[in-house]
Amino acid sequence: EPEAILLDLIASPNLRSRRPIYRTYDHQVQDNTVFGPGFDAALLRVPGTNKGLALTTDGNPWYVTLDPYEGTKAAVAEAARNIVCTGARPIAVTNCLNFGNPERPAIFGQLQESIRGLADACRALELPVVSGNVSLYNETSERNIPPTPVIGMVGLLDDLSLRCPSGFQEDGDLVFLLGETREELAGSEYLRLLGAPAEGRPPSVSLEMERRLQAAMLDSIGRGVIRCAHDVSDGGLLIALAESALYGGRGLRCPAIVGPVSREAFYFGESQGRVIVSVAPRRVPELQQLMASHHIPLYAVGVVGGEDFQVGSDIRLSLDSLRQAWETAF
Repeated sequence: EPEAILLDLIASPNLRSRRPIYRTYDHQVQDNTVFGPGFDAALLRVPGTNKGLALTTDGNPWYVTLDPYEGTKAAVAEAARNIVCTGARPIAVTNCLNFGNPERPAIFGQLQESIRGLADACRALELPVVSGNVSLYNETSERNIPPTPVIGMVGLLDDLSLRCPSGFQEDGDLVFLLGETREELAGSEYLRLLGAPAEGRPPSVSLEMERRLQAAMLDSIGRGVIRCAHDVSDGGLLIALAESALYGGRGLRCPAIVGPVSREAFYFGESQGRVIVSVAPRRVPELQQLMASHHIPLYAVGVVGGEDFQVGSDIRLSLDSLRQAWETAF
C-alpha cells in the first residue's frame, strides 16, 4: 500500500533525515549560514555583501552501476537543480570519482563512460570543472565498490532577499510539479526497498530539458513567483512532497493523483528534470505563463495546509508520524 511504502521509504537509509548527524557539528560558524544542512543546498552569506553562495554534493551509485554515462549526467543535473532551487545560479563544479580497480576492463569502462557523462553534462550546462580528484583501486579480494562519482557544485545568488526555501511556506498555497514524468523505475529507492534486482536502464537525462527547467526556475524565483522549491530525485514525487511538508511544518492535501504513467511510477519513480514548487494562488497565472514560455510541463498537485499529509484515498498521515519515521530511524 502507498502509505506503508511511503513510511518505509522515508525511514530508509538513503532517504531518512541526516539531522542526527549534522546537529552534532557547528554549521553556524561566523553566523553566515542562511540555509543550513538538510535542504536542497546549503546557502552562505558572502561577508560584507548581500550575495550568497549555494553549495551541494550529489551522486547516485545505483544509477551509475546500471549506466555510468547516464548516471553521471544525472548527478551533475541534480546538483545543478539543487543549486537552482535556492535561487542561485550554478557557476562551477568539482568532483571525486570513486571506482574499483581500473585494470579490470569492466571497471575501466565504467570510469571512461562516467567521465564522458560528466563532460557532456558540464558542457551542456556551461559549467567549468575547477577541481577534482580520483580514487581508484577501491576493492576487496572479492568485489569492487559500486562506481560512485560524487559531484560538488557551487552557485551564486546575487540578492539574498530572493532566496527560495525548500519547505512549504503558507497555508493555501498551491503546489505544482514541473517537468515530465516517465515510466522509469529502474535504479529507484522504491525497487531497492522491494528487493528487486538491480537491472534495467536508470532514468534518462535530457540536458536540453534541464537547461530550460533551470532557466524557468531562476526566472520565476527572481520575479518572486515561487515561494518554495524542492528537487524531485531519490524516492520520487511523494518523498519530495513529504520532505517539503516536513521542512515547512505544514500539511498537504492532494486530490487523487492521476498521472500519465502508472501509479507506482508517478508516486515513486525518479524521472529526472523535475521540481515541486509552491505558489500563492494569485501568482499561478504568472507561473503558468513563465513555464509555457520555457516549454516546461506543469502539473497541479495539491494545496498546502492542515496537519496531515493526504494524497487522495491512498495516504493520510499526520506530520508527526511522518517526522517520527524520518528523524528517528537512526
